[in-house]
Amino acid sequence: MHIVVVEDNISVAKGIRYYLQDMGHAVDVLHNGAEADAFLRTDTADLVVLDINLPERDGLYVLRQMRARNDNRPVLLLTARAETEDKITGLDAGADDYLSKPFEMAEFGARIRALSRRVTERTPKSSDLGALRFDQTARMVEGPDGPLEIPRREVALFERLFLAEGRIVSKQLLLDSLYGTGADVDEPVVEVYVSRLRKRIQPYGVQIVVKRGLGYLMQAAP
Repeated sequence: MHIVVVEDNISVAKGIRYYLQDMGHAVDVLHNGAEADAFLRTDTADLVVLDINLPERDGLYVLRQMRARNDNRPVLLLTARAETEDKITGLDAGADDYLSKPFEMAEFGARIRALSRRVTERTPKSSDLGALRFDQTARMVEGPDGPLEIPRREVALFERLFLAEGRIVSKQLLLDSLYGTGADVDEPVVEVYVSRLRKRIQPYGVQIVVKRGLGYLMQAAP
């Protein structure tokens, strides 16, 4: 999945990002509420991990704004507040789950897996493009003869382009899918992964087209 993490504690955010990436997810990390509010209005992430105590705008404000515009993506709230009243406030604001700090990563992972099942239940589990099929639940690319051996980062690239449904995806968004927002990686890295993925999928009637100055789109070959 593509997960947005909004957490102002840099070390906590970094630990969550690494943990989620090890689970195979693409991760964007943001550190304040105003930035998160703007980002979540236009992004295509599947799930949001949202701290309540944020600078500029708190997490409850961000959450209420999401629900007010009928953004029903699952949200896991994180906070140091453990009082029952605070939990009720968060859940009433539209949160799907609530985790108090400090927490064990194993429990965090279990909460993410539970919420991810809601994502897969409301989206098609597999779809076709050319002679390829993408299983969104297993995050697996399959050809006529079975699953393709594609490295994890290239699968993340395929997923972002596939879910764009023929729309152009910028280099920066692809880079964020591969390494997360704010990663110290340059955009030319995307070109390397695109080149590798293009060679793998071209025999199956699927092409990745470059739009100069705009980004890439993936489509069935004419």
